Amino acid sequence: MAVWQGLEHRLLTRLDQARLCRRMGRLSSIQGLVLHATGLDVRLGELVDIHPARGGEVVVAEVVGLRSDSTLLMPYGPVDGLCLASGVHARGAPYTVPVGESLLGRVLDATCEPLDDMPAPEGLKRMPRFVAPINPLHRSPINTTLVTGVKAVDVFTPLGRGQRIGIFAGSGVGKSTLLGMMSQYAEADVIVIALIGERGREVGDFIRDSLGPTGLQKAVVIAAAAEQPAVLRRQAAYTATTIAEWFRAQGKHVLLIMDSITRFALAQREIGLSTGEPMGSRGYTPSVFGLLPPLMERAGALSGQGSITGVYTVLVEGDDMNEPVADHMRAILDGHIVLSRNVAARGHWPAIDVLHSISRLTGALHSQEQKGQVERLRSALGCYQNSVDLIELGAYEKGSQPLLDTMIELKPAFDGLLQQTPQEHFPASHTWQAIAQLVQRLDKGVGYAR
Repeated sequence: MAVWQGLEHRLLTRLDQARLCRRMGRLSSIQGLVLHATGLDVRLGELVDIHPARGGEVVVAEVVGLRSDSTLLMPYGPVDGLCLASGVHARGAPYTVPVGESLLGRVLDATCEPLDDMPAPEGLKRMPRFVAPINPLHRSPINTTLVTGVKAVDVFTPLGRGQRIGIFAGSGVGKSTLLGMMSQYAEADVIVIALIGERGREVGDFIRDSLGPTGLQKAVVIAAAAEQPAVLRRQAAYTATTIAEWFRAQGKHVLLIMDSITRFALAQREIGLSTGEPMGSRGYTPSVFGLLPPLMERAGALSGQGSITGVYTVLVEGDDMNEPVADHMRAILDGHIVLSRNVAARGHWPAIDVLHSISRLTGALHSQEQKGQVERLRSALGCYQNSVDLIELGAYEKGSQPLLDTMIELKPAFDGLLQQTPQEHFPASHTWQAIAQLVQRLDKGVGYAR
């Protein structure tokens, strides 16, 4: 009897979940990137299947806008072969993200389809890509340092578990190399990497050279290259964040790397303009600045769970650090690392401008002694930078400023402290030992000059 009752319960559950009717419409117009359909009863963000009238592969599309007379769709793939006789079938549900342990070591696209020529991951469950905002009181304090193995970052812009920080730079200044170093050496349980809008060649180069086989073992890579539709480039950010959230819920400390958030914003701008949104500063639509804070706020450390430390690259247009996306991101994030083209031109790698970089959690992550040492070095380096033109012209007279005299002597040691090749990994103890020695030499030199 109990067996029949259990079977009856399962059958009733299946019947309740079954789709007894299929919602169907037709394309009414194809305008650029947007397809218009009529006859559909769908929700925003829902997926639909478009069936070419004269045969061909089904095109998956996402509902990106709703009007009184039509539904606005953006396809996930090529639209060749579609016509106004093409039928549109609603799936009845928005896209959900597959998550699970079997994602580790895999390279996937924005919909979690394999890109690494391996079988699809198994044993996954699905989670919604959009979640309710985190209650601020459920967040844990950020007081544990996430050691990245990059000396300039660990000393001048320390990261805490659950912090969100941006890497601001123009093109070709070494963002990918720095991200590769952090991916290999950061003390995180899991690394989730979203490569959004990158050139296809750069995706392969990053995985092979920057990340490497060792880094890939504990990483999940989500890639949506530059040729992908805007909806997939936007989706890559949500897929990576959802996967990171699942690992955090398992008690893991996750490093979430997103390269780049600017291309996420460009994808949303493309979607917004196509659906009729008004243009704002530099053509960005209001939805761009509405989507960025909720996406960033999904990172963090939660009570009773693990943490997500977010590192988001910001590709500044024309090296303008005050362009709209960069300016907005600085207000959202807990700090910023600035890569300078001038520093890179001197062959100094990573090209971090430590004087213009800051972590808002330095006070919680560094000890009093470490804070004093870092402030001492910042002050000395700032003194040197203020007079660098006089020094290079030979107009500076030795003896006029004791601190500057000492800095001129110690500048090679400063550069050596801040420089690092991608193959070098420095434990935190080694780095702080070198800092203490440099501060000691600085104080001794200034004291002797006095």
